[in-house]
Formats: sequence, structure tokens, C-alpha cells
Amino acid sequence: MKNVPHSQQLTIEQALSRAKKAIKKGYTQTAAELYDAILQQQPNHPIAKKGLRKLQNSLPHGQAIQVETAIPSQDQLNALVNLYNSGQIVETEQACRELLRAYPQSLVVINVLGAALQGQGKLQEAVTSYEKAIQLKPDYEEAYSNRGAALQELGQFDEAVASYDKAIRLRPNYAKAYSNRGNALKDLGRLNQALKSYNKAIQIDPDYAEAYSNRGVALQELGQFDEAVASYEKAIQLKPDHTNAYSNLLLTLNYTSNHNTIDRIATARKFGKIVSEKTPIRFSAYQCQPMPDRLRVGFVSGDLRNHPVGYFLESILSSIDASKIELIAYPSTAKVDALSERIKPFFSSWKSIYAQTDEEVAKRIVADGIHVLVDLAGHTADNRLPVFAYKPSPVQLSWLGYFATTGLNEMDYLLGDPYVTPPQNDEQFTEKVWRLPETRWCFTAPDADMEVVLPPALNQGYVTFGCFNNLAKMNDKVVELWAKVLDAIPNSQLLLKTKQLSDQLLRKSVIQRFSAQGIDSKRIILEVQEDRQGYFAAYNRIDIALDPFPFTGGTTSVEGLWMGVPLLTLAGDSLVSRQGVGVLMNAGLQEWIADDEEEYLAKAIRFASDLDKLASLRADLRAQVLASPLFDAPRFARNFENALLE
Repeated sequence: MKNVPHSQQLTIEQALSRAKKAIKKGYTQTAAELYDAILQQQPNHPIAKKGLRKLQNSLPHGQAIQVETAIPSQDQLNALVNLYNSGQIVETEQACRELLRAYPQSLVVINVLGAALQGQGKLQEAVTSYEKAIQLKPDYEEAYSNRGAALQELGQFDEAVASYDKAIRLRPNYAKAYSNRGNALKDLGRLNQALKSYNKAIQIDPDYAEAYSNRGVALQELGQFDEAVASYEKAIQLKPDHTNAYSNLLLTLNYTSNHNTIDRIATARKFGKIVSEKTPIRFSAYQCQPMPDRLRVGFVSGDLRNHPVGYFLESILSSIDASKIELIAYPSTAKVDALSERIKPFFSSWKSIYAQTDEEVAKRIVADGIHVLVDLAGHTADNRLPVFAYKPSPVQLSWLGYFATTGLNEMDYLLGDPYVTPPQNDEQFTEKVWRLPETRWCFTAPDADMEVVLPPALNQGYVTFGCFNNLAKMNDKVVELWAKVLDAIPNSQLLLKTKQLSDQLLRKSVIQRFSAQGIDSKRIILEVQEDRQGYFAAYNRIDIALDPFPFTGGTTSVEGLWMGVPLLTLAGDSLVSRQGVGVLMNAGLQEWIADDEEEYLAKAIRFASDLDKLASLRADLRAQVLASPLFDAPRFARNFENALLE
């Protein structure tokens, strides 16, 4: 049996015997020290754990048994927490490991170590650290909550929910755990359950700004845009410099026609002003060469992976002339997958900025001598827009991952094209619009073995329309117009396929919305998004894709064309509402663009009525789009290089 490191070198059996005698005599501190010494050797020793917990529970409220040899001083713990809160994550990990050599069972240090590991993207190590804390203290609710957050980042959403549930059982008024639980439920597509969790967090803490912001995201995905906007505005009211809430608000404003372009630009400018005011320094001197042999271009994004941004980038990166352009990646998340590994070789450096402070990232970019810094996220998830407010590069550019102005005065340019950003819309951007000659994006041909088949209407005897976009894009005006299309074409059906449709209440809501327009539920097919292969196979079950508005499709539109499915779009007056125009103009399908709702309906009827023409178009469409600027990576790369150099 192992010896216990005690002054008298007692065995565990001897220590247990002496602890029992000490308790009988009322020497609780001595008994606690003996139990703690046992637990340092055997963390799960049942008698010692039970005995120590019993001693702690027997003390008056507010008191605690202090075992000087087992825990750091309060000053040491305060210094550790301050180090973590200052953003010095790596230093925090080092400090934790040093303290744990002296105090191997300090719960606070083990928990902070988990947070430091999580902050560096060492997620599995973080989970292990939290589980060690839980092992030592099975009722440690904060460790359960933190473990849930790490599991969520690992994509283990069900396990994350279970961990949050345990934290909540231990502390029923744990607002943060309820809010984070809502995030995990949202990732699982259980949106209405997520909403209940956010509401509970707000009920517990009515001033919890982050919960209001998170709640807004769920409301947006449910298509409840006005409620989402109100939730974001409440978060901003509680925390006026809440930049994430501003980004969420700006993203949501793109989905609804209730808020005009002026509203969106005004909100974006407010965001830019707040970010600029929070920025302590702004660079004006740079280490990059003014006339370089090669331009050093940095990409900042959380989407350098299996994501629409990653799909668009892959073929472009392979076509960039490395003698002219040197690419440096600044991924903002810890997520790395097969696509990440494929594109890494096209960058001279892959420098994660995950969990680093904005100032640290800005200084790093300046030190790297970047000539042009490209933001690929805008106001979408995992963006690092505040970094751009430091002006770490002499030229800064917004491109690809977002579809409106960033609102930052420090963002010099937005990359557009003649179709999505016509000159008459320049006032919609705080950036100067730089137009590529044909298209602002170029797609990578999908790596899927999927043949194009004849239009299913030829065998079924009725036309199937489809939309695989984010369901939040299907606002009330879209439902009203699509219902008119279905009503005008006998027996036609509509196939909707998206991840949100795993929520049963949302499925019922979709059916009810179409029923209110007189469309029988049997004509609406609802499916949950599958893996990539199943997703592409579903295109072979629709005849015509319907583009939503004002937030038109992007990736789904191009992938549909690749599968031979033509797209009907409604031209709007903003970048996000003209994405379909840009796709179809470059694909040579100008006649599939409608200028108003009446023309949209008329064209849907006309195209659905000529199945022979539809079959002919479908047979050649993949070859047609692959030969277009949408898939011509070398051609796009030359245009992109010229824009960067100019």
C-alpha cells in the first residue's frame, strides 16, 4: 500500500484510523488534513472523499476547512485568474502547471488549466482537465459547464448538452450554463428547445447581454426576424460595446425586407465607430517593402475548412501565381479538417490566431510584413473584424464570406463585380468597391461522383421545385410568392432541404405557413440536410431551383447548376439580393433572372411548362457552367492577382 506524505509517514489505513479518532475528539482540521493527504495519493478513495465532504458540510455556512498543504494561497489564485483574464493564455497554462506541481489537487488551478487549454484550441486536453476536476469534486458545477463548452467546440453536441444539464442540476440558477446549453441545442438544430434555454438564462439574469445575443441567433434561424432584432438591440442596450451582438444584428438585417439599406448602413457605421473607439492603437508605419518582388497577402478567416468559403477558395489558391503573390493564412478557429489540410500547402505560413487578443494579432500581422490583409468573414461567425481597426496592413480588403459593408472605416476596399455591385449601389458601402471584371467568386468543382439525370418531371408527371438554402431566408414574402407558383402549376411540389428541419416545431410551422396560403401539406416535402453525397443526390429529385429573396443563395445556387438544375432568381438592389444575378449572368442564363415578383411568377410558369426545353438545358448545364467564369480558376486567379497588385 502506498504511503501517505504525512509527517509521521502513515499508511492509508493508519491515516483513516487516526482521522476517525480525531473526529470523535472534535479535531476536524486534523481529520481534514488526513483525508486530504489520502486523496492526494488516491483521488477517488471513497472513504476519504465521503469523510472530507461530510466535514465540509458540517461547518457553518461560509466557513471552509483549509488544508494549507493542498491549495495555493488566495493571492496565487488571484494572480492566476488575472493572468487568464488579461488574455495571456499560454502564460496561464505555464503558471497552472507550475502551481500543480506544488498543489496537484487544487480544483481552481485544474479548472483554469482547462480554460487555458481550451483557449488554445487544445480541446481534448481541456476536457481531460475538466474531468480531473470533476473526479476530485463530483459536484463541481463550473467544471461541468466548462466541459460542456469544450465538448461543443469538438462537435460533440449531445455530450455537451448532457454536461450542461449536470451543471444545472447542481446549480439550478446557473444562467451561463443555460445560455451555453442553448448554443449546443442550436447546433443540434433543436431551435425551439434552444430558445427555451436562452429564455431561462434571461429569467435568471435579466441583464445577461450574451444570452440576449445568443437568443437572437436562434430567433433568426427560426425566421422570427423582428424578435431577433429586438433581442440583439436589448443586448446592445445592456452592453453598448457588444461587437458580437452588432455583428449578429447586421447579419440578420440581410434576411428581412422590413429593414432598408439605409438602416443596415447606419447600423454598420455604429459598429465601425464603436470598434474604432475601443482600439487603443492604429498602425501607420509598416515593415513590408513598398515595391516588393512578391506581394504578401494575408487571409483572415474561421472558414478555411469544409465550408462554402473553403469550397470557393480551393481551386483559386491552386491557381495563384506564387512568383507574384505569397499567401499567409490566419485561421481564427481551431477547426482543421481534410479541406484545411488540402489548402495548407498553398500558404507559405499557417498562423492560427485562435484565442489571441486583437492587439496581439494586429502586432503579429505588422511583424509579418503583410501588404494586403483580406477579411473573408465580414459579420459572420468567428470573424476578427476588430483586428482590422488596428490597420495592421497598408491595404485592407473585404471579400467572399460576407455580402454587405463591414462598416469599418479602416477597411479600404470591398471586392465586387459588375453584376452584384453595380456602380449605382456604391453608397451602400463604407469601403471603396473594387470590381473584378466578371465575377467576385470562383467555385471549386465538387468532389462528388454524382451524375446529372433527366428532369424528374418527365417520369413523375409533375414539376418539383426546390430550395436547399438556410430556412431563415424563407421570409413571409418568399412563402407568399412560392405559394403562387405552386398554385399556378397543378400538382407541382416544393422540396425544402436544410439542417433546421430537424426541429419538429419548425417543420409544423413551415407547413402551416404554406397552408395559410392555400397550399396542401402533401405538396411540401421537408427533409433534413444529409452528408455531401446525399445533398447532391437530392438535386436529381428537383426540376427547378427557386432562389429566396432578398437574401439570395450562393453556394447552393452554383452547386445546383453543377447538378444541372437551373435557378430562378429575383434581382434586388443590394449585393446580397443580387448574388443570383451574378451567378446566372456568368453562367449564361440571363433569361432566368426576374426583375420583379410578377416576372418571377410568369417565368416559373413558362419554364415549368416546357419540359423538353428543361431536359435539353439540364443535359448540357454542367458542361456549360464548368466552362464559365464561375469555375475557371486560372482566369479568376489572374483577375484577382491584378486587383491585389493594383
